[in-house]
Amino acid sequence: MKNRLEMLEQLQEIDLLLDSLKNTQNGLHSEINGIDHELDTAREELAALETRMAQVEQDKGELESSLATEQENIQRSESHMKEIKTNKEFQAFGREISAARKQTAELEDQILQKIGQIEELSADIAARSANLAEMEQNVAQRRQEKLAEIAAIQQDVDADATRREVITKTLPASLLKRYNSLRDQRRGQAVAIARDGYCLGCNMNLPPQLYNTLFRGDELICCPHCQRVLILKQQPAA
Repeated sequence: MKNRLEMLEQLQEIDLLLDSLKNTQNGLHSEINGIDHELDTAREELAALETRMAQVEQDKGELESSLATEQENIQRSESHMKEIKTNKEFQAFGREISAARKQTAELEDQILQKIGQIEELSADIAARSANLAEMEQNVAQRRQEKLAEIAAIQQDVDADATRREVITKTLPASLLKRYNSLRDQRRGQAVAIARDGYCLGCNMNLPPQLYNTLFRGDELICCPHCQRVLILKQQPAA
């Protein structure tokens, strides 16, 4: 039984180490996801600017088309004015031309606004494109570094998993099942040290008779409070 308890203790050390290694790997994967998310966000922001740029350019084109139409109408009206014979018709055409010129001025102002927006967007897009290119290069490097760390940790995981398999093959299936169940219930710690009458897993006082039984080391004893398997570890002599 003492040998099995020692193997259980070794098994728990390996499992705790594996837990730590896998948590580190998960953290690195989360960092990679964060890096990718950062890059995706930058790409989406640039795409949104480019979409806005396309819309502004389209609006500018429509305004220019309207302006050209108004200018043609003015030229046509001015040509017709030469053929007018009555004062009433002359005044009517004059009002049409005046309204058209006012509309033309408004269109020209709107076009100038669009040109200003296009210049601002062009500068912003150029800056973001440069930043994105640099970010893509940095992200590729950072991702490779994280993947290299994950691969290095995986080598340790594989080595510890092999050590674990050697131990589990020597333990009875019922004991291993109980150990795994306790690990699930007790946050990964199925084995606890008993010292000076206490269970160091839950820091509760052990019944004296049960604690004395641990000295024999001939049976599997669990803490009556946390149910962990107890292994006696006395303080070394001063």
